[in-house]
Amino acid sequence: MLYQKEIQVRYETDVFIAGGGPAGVAAALAARALGATVYLAEGHSCFGGMGTAGLVPAFCGIDDGVRPLAGWIGEKVMGELVKRHGCGPWSKRCIQAEALKRLYDEMMVASGAEFTFETRLVDVTATAGKVDAVILNSVSGLFAAKAKVYIDCTGNGDLAAAAGASFAKGDENGVMMPPSLCSLWSNVDWPAFTASGTRIFDILVKAIEEGAFTHPDLHHTGMNPVGKHFAVANMGHVYNVDATDDRSVTHALVAARALLPEFEAFYRKYVPGFADVELAGSGSLLGVRESRRIEGEYTLTIDDFRNQAVFDDEIGRFAYSVDIHPLDASQQEFDRFRREHQGDFCYRKGESYGIPFRIMVPKKLANVLVAGRCVSADQRMGSSIRVMPGCFITGQAAGAAAALAKADGDVRVVDVRQLQRILKEKGMYLPNFR
Repeated sequence: MLYQKEIQVRYETDVFIAGGGPAGVAAALAARALGATVYLAEGHSCFGGMGTAGLVPAFCGIDDGVRPLAGWIGEKVMGELVKRHGCGPWSKRCIQAEALKRLYDEMMVASGAEFTFETRLVDVTATAGKVDAVILNSVSGLFAAKAKVYIDCTGNGDLAAAAGASFAKGDENGVMMPPSLCSLWSNVDWPAFTASGTRIFDILVKAIEEGAFTHPDLHHTGMNPVGKHFAVANMGHVYNVDATDDRSVTHALVAARALLPEFEAFYRKYVPGFADVELAGSGSLLGVRESRRIEGEYTLTIDDFRNQAVFDDEIGRFAYSVDIHPLDASQQEFDRFRREHQGDFCYRKGESYGIPFRIMVPKKLANVLVAGRCVSADQRMGSSIRVMPGCFITGQAAGAAAALAKADGDVRVVDVRQLQRILKEKGMYLPNFR
């Protein structure tokens, strides 16, 4: 059917950002710091994505074992979270979701960036590789926004894909990493658990052998402390999910929530310190690890990890290991995961790989940048750079680059050395920039 409607252009700014996760927030704050006007549309009810609505319990990959890597915005966010809201003695990397929500709110308001929540990207209009406008929907109805530069921080690469960018999904067979649904738990006796010296994996295997789970899953990261008596868990996978298919996501959410009572029973029966544990809630966002990876002017590959690659245009360095969760529930896939994540593709202290600016520049598009999970990488490298500190790094570089490109509206004319100079002055680790 043909559907036509005249809609209002409600925003015209230097930079438009789709998505307010860590990449989107970092992009907005960086662009504003360099004087660009910004409008950010976030589909959910808060900033932060997986770290807030998704209840992911901790920042992964914040350093290389020697020095912090997510300088500038990321370091400010993580440092301020500890300083102002306190993660407590139980963990310096933990995330208290409500505290992080408020922190993002305050930082965005102070920046002067315009933003709206519960505002979803519907479509894109583009001509000859240049985005003209984005179509959005909110409680106010359909409207449009125009900008000189557009930044896709949706995680799924929705904006870039709608504008005509090419992309990849999954491995050579199109199989993508399974998502999880994080959950919040109360009544945890952390001192009792610590004193017990319990190794969850040993207990998990015993419970599986005794039939405690309808769908046994050997990959289990366990409970993470986020308070004196609270925990957040990132456990339980749902397989064969495509995060760009609404029916698939719906199935995954239903299936993931159905797993939680079995985990509650498991912890109460088998794990010291958890006899009275109660499920307090589940994330309002599915923990998607992989979907579209937009094809950029350069694609990070596993060889770049092996070689600790250095690039002329690098905008940061990163060290998080390859983290492709088991693609199914088999022992073979679990063994493959442990071999890669804890051995074959895991750096020693001080080692890292470069992140080139080109992985954020989609082929075929002139005024679009991507940041966060959807940058140009093969599956293995995507599994490393997807975590929140990696999103801070690419997000702030995209925001700064968009501010530099606003006069021409073409991201390919950005003076990369100027961009690197700005990032280094702001505190980014760029040892190869001279």
